[in-house]
Amino acid sequence: MNIRLATYYHAKDVPALPGSNIFHSTELFHVLEQTRGVRPLLLVAYEGKSPVGKLLCITRRSTNLLRFAEKSYAYGTGEYFPSSYPKEHIFQELLSYFTQQFAEKSFLLEFRNLEEPLFGYRYFRQNGYFPIRWLRVRNSLHHDSLDKWMSMSTSRKRQIHQGLKNGAVIDVARTETDVQAFFSMLKHYYSPKIHRYLPDIGFFTTLLTHSSHCGRIFIIRYKNKIIGGSVCLFSGEDAYLLFSGGMRKTYPLQFPGVLAVWGAMQYAREHRYAHFEFIEAGLPFKKYGFRDFILRFGGKQMSSRRWFHVRWNWLNRLLTKIYV
Repeated sequence: MNIRLATYYHAKDVPALPGSNIFHSTELFHVLEQTRGVRPLLLVAYEGKSPVGKLLCITRRSTNLLRFAEKSYAYGTGEYFPSSYPKEHIFQELLSYFTQQFAEKSFLLEFRNLEEPLFGYRYFRQNGYFPIRWLRVRNSLHHDSLDKWMSMSTSRKRQIHQGLKNGAVIDVARTETDVQAFFSMLKHYYSPKIHRYLPDIGFFTTLLTHSSHCGRIFIIRYKNKIIGGSVCLFSGEDAYLLFSGGMRKTYPLQFPGVLAVWGAMQYAREHRYAHFEFIEAGLPFKKYGFRDFILRFGGKQMSSRRWFHVRWNWLNRLLTKIYV
């Protein structure tokens, strides 16, 4: 029996599907649908009438100085279910369709946050992708003792203690007013960091009102003002930090950026998640301040890779030869 692919352009049309991976879920599909500038679609592979794999594809429109440009990407390589076909064979079908669908429309295709760096290597190559080494930072939350489950630096522990002592409060966003204030703060924090993407406020409000079980927005308050915060998604036994920031220059004694991460990690541990991962740890050869910041929470740095495909064939062929 052959593999059949179905494409869903709206979350409301997606039938009930198995799986626990948030990055390929109908819930995240719905959140992204409500985000301006983002166009998601879900590819589902069927063997007969049974779903055997799914891949949530995201197209983002960005603006440069002269024109609009689109970038399409996926987190991981999909989620797979029992089948008579090997998992990599199903992935080959999804990858080929993804590439055909977006290669002419998007200036860049990307597969990021790979759980198995070597998974699908042959099929990525066959479809004209090239790999670039990337870093991941993951914290284990297994141990009962704080000093064991998080070997933070002494300065980081001191900052957490001082921030709380100086009046900062860690909380969870519960109202749209909280989310709007958090978004305004985060937008100001991200504005000078043009290499970091921040989605439209629709992403955050939808996460709060419709999909709060798959993610949380944490906020740091000081005298009833939101001065920091972070956003986490939860998938299986793992928690993933998507965004975080704080008004560290205005409120240096409260360490809002540190507490924003700490609050999310505490929540993940209290709700028995096994690992806490930072989505964006950067390139291995580039000095990256955010990676230095998150490593001081005691996580383990791991080498991974991302796969890329650029629109221009001549450039793509050149890069596939360079990045072997």
